[in-house]
Amino acid sequence: MRFFSDEVTLPSVVGDKNAELGVLFFEILMALSNKKMKEYDIVFRRGSALPGVVDVFVLACVVDDKMLEYPAINKPAGVLHWLKYSKEAENVDWVVILDADMIIRGPIVPWEIGAEKGKPVSAYYGYLIGCDNILAKLHTKHPELCDKVGGLLAMHIDDLRALAPLWLSKTEEVREDRAHWATNYTGDIYGTGWISEMYGYSFGAAEARLRHKINDNLMIYPGYVPREGVEPILMHYGLPFSVGNWSFSKLEHHEDDIVYDCSRLFPEPPYPREITQMEPDHNKRRGLFLNIECINIMNEGLLLQHAAFGCPKTKWSKYLSFLKSKTFAELGRPKRLTAQSRQMMEVEMHKKVNEPEKPQPKIIHKEVDNDPEKPHPKIHTIFSTECSPYFDWQTVGLVHSFYKSGQPGNITRLLSCTEEDLKQYKGHDLAPTHYVPSMSRHPLTGDWYPAINKPAAVLHWMNHVKTDAEYIVILDADMIMRGPITPWEFNAARSHPVSTPYEYLIGCDNVLAKLHTKHPEACDKVGGVIIMHVDDLRKFALQWLHKTEEVRLDRSHWSKNITGDVYEAGWISEMYGYSFGAAELNLRHVISDEILIYPGYVPAPGVKYRVFHYGLEYRVGNWSFDKANWRHTDLVNNCWSKFPDPPDPSSLDQTDNNSLQRDLLSIECATTLNEALRLHHERRTCPDPNTISAPNRERVNHDRVNENRTDAETRTDAETKTDAETRTDAETKTDAETRTGAESRMAVETTTSRKFGNVEDVQALKHDEIPKNNSRQSSQGETSNGTFTSMRFWIMVLWALSIFGFLGVMSVVFKGRKGLKKRGKGYKSKRRTSHSGFWDTNGQDRHLRNAETA
Repeated sequence: MRFFSDEVTLPSVVGDKNAELGVLFFEILMALSNKKMKEYDIVFRRGSALPGVVDVFVLACVVDDKMLEYPAINKPAGVLHWLKYSKEAENVDWVVILDADMIIRGPIVPWEIGAEKGKPVSAYYGYLIGCDNILAKLHTKHPELCDKVGGLLAMHIDDLRALAPLWLSKTEEVREDRAHWATNYTGDIYGTGWISEMYGYSFGAAEARLRHKINDNLMIYPGYVPREGVEPILMHYGLPFSVGNWSFSKLEHHEDDIVYDCSRLFPEPPYPREITQMEPDHNKRRGLFLNIECINIMNEGLLLQHAAFGCPKTKWSKYLSFLKSKTFAELGRPKRLTAQSRQMMEVEMHKKVNEPEKPQPKIIHKEVDNDPEKPHPKIHTIFSTECSPYFDWQTVGLVHSFYKSGQPGNITRLLSCTEEDLKQYKGHDLAPTHYVPSMSRHPLTGDWYPAINKPAAVLHWMNHVKTDAEYIVILDADMIMRGPITPWEFNAARSHPVSTPYEYLIGCDNVLAKLHTKHPEACDKVGGVIIMHVDDLRKFALQWLHKTEEVRLDRSHWSKNITGDVYEAGWISEMYGYSFGAAELNLRHVISDEILIYPGYVPAPGVKYRVFHYGLEYRVGNWSFDKANWRHTDLVNNCWSKFPDPPDPSSLDQTDNNSLQRDLLSIECATTLNEALRLHHERRTCPDPNTISAPNRERVNHDRVNENRTDAETRTDAETKTDAETRTDAETKTDAETRTGAESRMAVETTTSRKFGNVEDVQALKHDEIPKNNSRQSSQGETSNGTFTSMRFWIMVLWALSIFGFLGVMSVVFKGRKGLKKRGKGYKSKRRTSHSGFWDTNGQDRHLRNAETA
């Protein structure tokens, strides 16, 4: 969710919760004239445009161009500009449009407040009497569809695209119609045409044939008393309001630079205790509490902003202490809709053709539901990876797309690593991470099968993490999200998870299912994206792991005609483990083919897929992408590394629509990956690529990698040289296949511990010391514990003999030299022999120690 604002009236602290909903929140966009743009450039550099709180989408001010001296026109102009030029507008389904002078008290979720496509939800603006008189007849072909609405607007993105140009053009029309600015036509008490933009919205919506669901309970003006049982989720402080002798009017602060004036706040309002003593009536007291809540939240926002600007710490005061107290936190906690808040207004206008100025409104409060509707369940998204550059760039892509997609809830990477790999791993900051011991090498069978880490990691996460999420979304690392994946949209429920079709899992229809599940009829050919209730996942995770082990061991049924695996290598055992495990628990899937698409496939018409799965090679003309070609490339730690750019969409053949749509999706997937890498490099503060040469860029990358190494991981120059010179081609094929006995013992211990749920974190595991020299050549000599024991014994013996021999020689030398020339020569000879033997032994020892520590 994004906030755009040009004032200090920052969203309330529940903004982060709204951000999980994937709806684009939208305040008045920053509209600046060329002159003001230069002034604001200084502010942006000084204040980073309200860092950490709002994003700013800057557009040219329409006032100068239109010469209308009417700043309010920037609202529809800003919306239209955003739709046309902002990339974010391409990735949202719903839009909530607010004014800058508002405070959010709770989540504003369009579908929860009743918005539908073609039926936006809005607040009631009853003073727009022009909808009932000649003004509507003059400016719209459908005056009967004119709704008196404004303030809060929640609508589908397609409706906004249809409305935005009409909103702007109708605003211009009404603004220029000075003959009908009078109060009796517009309801504007000043008669200055200032509310032309509001009429522009209503007339534009009528032209687009949008019928609003009108709710006058969602928004309240401070100073008004809320209805009994109604909990507003939005405050609009456009009018002055007061509590006792204290008052506030935003007009008094029209030119106030309070945002940049360190430690200065709006005048403090009365405290809650004073209001309790002041007003005995419960409902009126609620209204007064809303008044002080509004100003207190603005002051809290100012404090946070001053801190972000680096202002000195504000001097302690009673009011400052209150803003940091539990009392204020309790009063300002996010509000939820009540049944009364959801009541809609259905306005029936009986218009007379001959008497348009005499409307007969009939207002009916229509209750949506007798009981408060439950909020949507919480969601948590997880995906499994390993400690490798291959999974790191995939992680960067998926996490970037997650935040861009508007997916509700949080995301966690399940990182499966050996303890030794984890010591050298540099990508800890790429995503919120849960660490899992690697099970790539099975602790019991020794089978090398990294795909088993997925069910093993899910089981470990379920056993060691407490989550309040009701539904878990499970993805693969090689995916890009395009939109939210929610259980309520795809009808997930207990015992009915949602997934995507994997038709090639033919084992569900033959002997394979009969061998590995008691309920072969319940075997669903699904995979890729999974939405499952957390209670189902708790029971299912262990089954998933066990069934994966079963199928992996059943080598006699790996053939293509049984599994559908063209390589007949048992690589899709984990997928069958999922389907067979779900069948064991009789989990029947809701199968949707509108969630996932492989780039390179032709999309179904009208389907808005939520996920790209780039597991297969795909092409656009002469350009192609195959993730397997980037298995050993470190794109994450090398500054400005990225994939080859795909073709420009404008260069595509427009004659075949199917091919065009296919190629556009393929380009989108690759472009998103490169965008994610670019933003990652920017966060890593890589130097400007235009200011450094190619050799210097390589040096920068090398230095960045070295900076991330710890002292324990850094080799000496001699060790590095030896390691590089002795590495053979056969040894560099795969780290996994050349593990030493000590590493295998570690893998067995960690994976066994993880399987039985005894490990709290990878860092907490304790193993025998494993030396840190990583020479692969000398590691081949480490074949058995017995060999090492024997070597150590003889090394100690040689050391002892050398030391005693040396001491004996030295003692003879110091006894005297006279009359002992002959004997001295004998001792010299002995000394030379002993000395030579000492250094030879030491050299052998150093060689053996290198072999041992490899």
